[in-house]
Amino acid sequence: MADSNFLINMTIALAAAFMGATIAARLGQSTILGYIVGGIVIGPFTPGFVGDAVAVETLADIGIILLMFAIGVQLSMRELMRAGRVALLGGSAQVLLTIALGYLVGIALGWSPLQALFFGAVISNSSSTVLSKVLGERGEAGSVHGQVGLAWSTIQDLSTIILVVVLTALSTGGDGVLVDLLWATGMAVLFLVLLVPVGSRILPWFFARVAALQNREAFILTVATFALGTAYVSSLFGLSLALGAFVAGVVVSESDLSHQILGEVEPLRDIFAGLFFVSVGMLVDPMFVIRNLPLVLLTLALIVLAKGLMIALISLLFRYPARVAMLIGVTLAQSAEFSFLLARLGADLDVLTPEIFSLLLAGAAVSIVISPALHSAAGPFGRWLEQRTAANSPLSWLPVTDEAEPPLRGHMVLCGYGRVGGVIGDALTRRGFPFVVIEQDQYIVRRLREQGVHALLGNADNYALLDQVHLEHARVLVVATPDSLAARRIVDRARQINPRLNIVVRSHDQAESARLADLGVNETVVGELELALEMTRFTLRRFGVGSLETQAIVQGLRSTHANQIRDIQDESS
Repeated sequence: MADSNFLINMTIALAAAFMGATIAARLGQSTILGYIVGGIVIGPFTPGFVGDAVAVETLADIGIILLMFAIGVQLSMRELMRAGRVALLGGSAQVLLTIALGYLVGIALGWSPLQALFFGAVISNSSSTVLSKVLGERGEAGSVHGQVGLAWSTIQDLSTIILVVVLTALSTGGDGVLVDLLWATGMAVLFLVLLVPVGSRILPWFFARVAALQNREAFILTVATFALGTAYVSSLFGLSLALGAFVAGVVVSESDLSHQILGEVEPLRDIFAGLFFVSVGMLVDPMFVIRNLPLVLLTLALIVLAKGLMIALISLLFRYPARVAMLIGVTLAQSAEFSFLLARLGADLDVLTPEIFSLLLAGAAVSIVISPALHSAAGPFGRWLEQRTAANSPLSWLPVTDEAEPPLRGHMVLCGYGRVGGVIGDALTRRGFPFVVIEQDQYIVRRLREQGVHALLGNADNYALLDQVHLEHARVLVVATPDSLAARRIVDRARQINPRLNIVVRSHDQAESARLADLGVNETVVGELELALEMTRFTLRRFGVGSLETQAIVQGLRSTHANQIRDIQDESS
C-alpha cells in the first residue's frame, strides 16, 4: 500500500509538472513558473487532491543534485575570466550590497536577523536561464550587455554556493556560530582540495575510456553515478548535496566530453528538477500572497528596481556607457533557480516561516514573468537616457574628439570590434586603409588606442557619436555587431546622415537580411550561410568536382539565397 501511495504521488506530481510546463510554454513563460504553479495546485493550501510533500521531496533532492551538476558543467572558467573585472568585482559587490539591503528591509519588517539574511540572499540572485532565453529571442546574446550579464549571473551562481555553506552553518550553529562557521568553511575547503586536483586529472581520462566503449547506457550511468556519488561524499563532509553536485559539474566542465556529459544528464535533470520546483510550489500559500499584496510588491521592487538600479550604477562605475549599463541592470532584474533553492533551504532549516517563504516565492515568480517585457521597454528608454545624459555620459570620460579623431574623408567606419570586426580591422590595417572603430567595450577601445587605432567608446546608434566619425565623408560603413536591433538603428541613422554611403551589415537569417535591405543596406552577410557555402565547397572538391563547377554550384546557392531575401521583401511590402 505504501508503494502504491508513493507511485500515486509521483504520478500526480509529474502530471502537475507537465500541465504547468505546457501552460507556461503556451503563454511564453519560463517552465519553472509552470512547475511552481503545478505544485501550488496539488499543495495543501488549495482545494482538491493534496500530494504527499515528503514523498515528492525524496525525488526532488535528486532534482537538486542534477540541476546543480548541470549548472556546474555549463560553467566555463575561461569565459568567466574573459569577462574581466566587471563581472568578478561588480558581481561580488552587487551580491553583498543586495544582501545588506534585504537584511535591513527584513529587520524593518520585524523578522529575525537570520530570516532577514535569508531574505537578502534570495533576492540577490538572477536567472541565467531566463537571461539566456530573453537574449536569444532578441538576438542579443553576443552583445556587450548580454555577455556581461551572463558572466555576472555566473558570479551570482558561485556566490550562492558560498551562501549555502554560510547560511546552513548559521542556522544550525546555536551558541557556537563562529566555530561552526569556521568548521563548515574548513570542511568545504578540504572537500575542494581533495576533489578538484584529483578529479581534474583522473576524470577526463576515465570519462574518455568509458566513451570509447561506445555504449551510451554505460556513459549515462557513469555520469549519474559520479554526480550522485560526489553529492553524497560532500554530505559526509557536513556540506550540502547541492554544493557537492555543483563542484562535480565544475570539475568536468573543462573536459573535452563536457558537452556530451551535459547532453546525457539533461533529460534526467529536467524530470527531477521539475519535481523539485513542484515541491517548492506545494509550500506556497496563495491566500497569504493575496492578503499581503503590499509585501509582495515590496519584494518585487527590491528584486527588480533596487537590484537592477544597483547593477546599472556599478556598471557605470566600470565606465560602461549609460545605455549599456542600464541594459545590464535590466537583464539581471529578476530572480533565479538558486533563489528558490535558497528559499527551500531556509524552509527546510525551519528558519523561514511558511508566510515568508510564500512571500519570497511570489516576488521571485512575478519578477521572472515581467522580465521579457522589461527587456523590451529597456531599448527605447536606454536611447532616451543616453541622449539626455550625453554631456555627462561615459563617452566623455575618454578623449573622443582629440585622441580618437578619424580621417576626414574616404575612411571606413567599423561598428563592433569583436570576433568579426577584429578580422576586418586586421585586414585594413595590413593594407594601410584608414578606418575608425566604434565599440562599447572600454577595454577593447583602450587596447586599440594603445595600438594607434582610431577608436571611440559608446553605442554606434548615438547621434553625438556618429557625428565624431564623419559619416558624411566616409567610404564604407561596416556593422559587425551581433545585436540585430542595434544594427537596424545604426543603419537607419547612418542613412539619414549619408544616403550614398556603402553599408555592409552582419545578419543572422534571411528575414533579418530582408529588413536590413528595406533600410537601404548594400550588402548583408549571413554568417551561417557563408559557413555552409564554404563547407559545401570543401565537400564538393573532395568528391572530385572541378573548381569551376564547384564555384558555379556555390554561386547558384548564393543566388537562391538572394532571391529568397527579395521574395521576403516583396511579401512584406
